[in-house]
Amino acid sequence: MENQTFVTEFILLSFPSLQRVLVLLFVGVLIIYILTVTGNVIIIATVVNDNTLHKPMYFFLGNLALLEIIYVSTTMPKLLASLLDVKKSISIPGCKAQAFSRFFLGATEFFLLTAMSFDYIAICNPLQYIIIRSGKLCAKLSFGSWISGFLTVFVQTVLFRLPFCVPNIINHFYCDIGPLLKLSCTETHHTEWLVFTVATVVLFSTPFLTLIPYFAIIFTILRIPSASGRQKAFSTCIAHLAVVIMLYRAVISIYVRPRGHASLDMNKVASLLNTLVTPLLNPFIYTLKNEVKTALKKSVTRNKVFEVKE
Repeated sequence: MENQTFVTEFILLSFPSLQRVLVLLFVGVLIIYILTVTGNVIIIATVVNDNTLHKPMYFFLGNLALLEIIYVSTTMPKLLASLLDVKKSISIPGCKAQAFSRFFLGATEFFLLTAMSFDYIAICNPLQYIIIRSGKLCAKLSFGSWISGFLTVFVQTVLFRLPFCVPNIINHFYCDIGPLLKLSCTETHHTEWLVFTVATVVLFSTPFLTLIPYFAIIFTILRIPSASGRQKAFSTCIAHLAVVIMLYRAVISIYVRPRGHASLDMNKVASLLNTLVTPLLNPFIYTLKNEVKTALKKSVTRNKVFEVKE
């Protein structure tokens, strides 16, 4: 410890192998970031302003849209500045906060999607749906998802007590727990296992809990006599199922990879796609639902009428 040189900031390398196309990458990231924020803001505004969407599913959808806005905003502004070579450094507290936020929001998204899956009990038991999914219960499930996400990253508080030494270079476009632990001057073996255990529990328990309602849904749909009835029932949950599959596929592509230098750039590209594309596609996927499309059309028509009157 006496011979170590302590650091006060980290250097994020971002994409050094893509120097020739950094301008194109910057423009692409900026456009997707703007579209992501705009799309999710529209979802929130539509859910809040349209009374027909004051239902459990859309209450959770509003929470998910808010989470996606915060999630992309934790890394994209810093990445954009880094691509312009404005400032590739990040302070140690800022780096720790970024790692904490990404883990917290990622875990919260898993819990929110799990809570949303239980909303589809309307297919299995529509007569008791209003009683089972009351406003208070939805608020409790939503609040519980955010609290659970926060508690899963409580183990990361140890990061705020770790000293860091030279080298202070992170070969990524954002701060993550793994690189931070590797740059620490102290022994972090137990902390690594704790973080790994928590991440594994979240990653494997939430899809299991998500699948439970879908088994009941499939069983119920198969008992519907008409093909049109089965199609209508399945269409009510296809958007949520698509988001769940897309999210878990992205996470697996990032973290379930063989180690090695050759996979590092691919890992960064996969992380970038997961950070940008998944939050961008969520609002578009959910707006495919008939109720959301109707609400959006009503909102557009209302605004046009208001403009004409003015």
